[in-house]
Amino acid sequence: MKTQTMKAVLCTKYGAPEVLKLGTVNKPNPKLNEVCIKIYASAVTNSDIFIRSSRVPLKLLIPFRLAMGITKPRRPILGLVLAGEIVEIGMNVTKYNVGDKVYGLTGFGIGCYAEYKCMKTDDSTFGCLSKMPSNVTFEEATMLAYGGLLALQYLEKGDYKSKKQIAIYGASGTTGTLAVQLAKQAGAHVTAICSERNHELVKSLGADEVLDYTKQEKLPEGKQFDLVLDAVGKMKTSVLRRACEKALTSDGENVSIDDGDLKLVSSRLKEIKELTEAGLIKPYLDKIYSLDEIVEAHRYVQQGHKRGGVAIRIG
Repeated sequence: MKTQTMKAVLCTKYGAPEVLKLGTVNKPNPKLNEVCIKIYASAVTNSDIFIRSSRVPLKLLIPFRLAMGITKPRRPILGLVLAGEIVEIGMNVTKYNVGDKVYGLTGFGIGCYAEYKCMKTDDSTFGCLSKMPSNVTFEEATMLAYGGLLALQYLEKGDYKSKKQIAIYGASGTTGTLAVQLAKQAGAHVTAICSERNHELVKSLGADEVLDYTKQEKLPEGKQFDLVLDAVGKMKTSVLRRACEKALTSDGENVSIDDGDLKLVSSRLKEIKELTEAGLIKPYLDKIYSLDEIVEAHRYVQQGHKRGGVAIRIG
């Protein structure tokens, strides 16, 4: 039987975006408990940037290299996020059928910068999967998968449904744009914090007021929050962010997406699907690149000024 091949982006060493090269590899075949997904869209996330560049805090460098590869990525096909269609299923698979449209993350399995990916259907550190919302494109689904999982996990850590005043720092990014919507649909008064060029965007997503971290150092007099969510990570800070952290109510909470690992939980993907189909949240895509524009896409995301998500169209 002739071996089938597929297009994929390969990363054979750590470094700048230019280390990513489009090539051809063997197409995977699903094992008994796996599905094979034809990928129609992936995404470029900050996690992908960290893996490709190996530019992580010094204290995390050794654990990172042990997990991902000492001198180069152990798995040369990067990409954590996918949306596509199941084209083959293993004999033991009962959750999905051929033709199901799905979205999810692949965790330590990475491998989404390719035309096909095989995944187990049960949650693990190698991924989580769910049927994707019926009212979005494949590209939009990738943004919901990554940003939605992050936003839900850390909002839930801060018990967001019981909070009345919520601040979202980094409100215009992949996680932030969804966190604003989730907090608003839970009934909170949402203060979005981002640069001025993104104020109208976050207002359109439901933010009640917007603050500019590049120009403001103080909060309005008497302003307090029940929950402050840092949606960009602790490496990016400002005077206004520190002011927000000091403006918590007596039982207020300060939560960052850097507080522990992202949990790959398909039940959260299902919740995001239901919220999206009900019209309560919606994805916001900044740009869409093709697979052969992956270097340009990584350059753009690495600049740190994207709005919402950046998707990769495959096939």
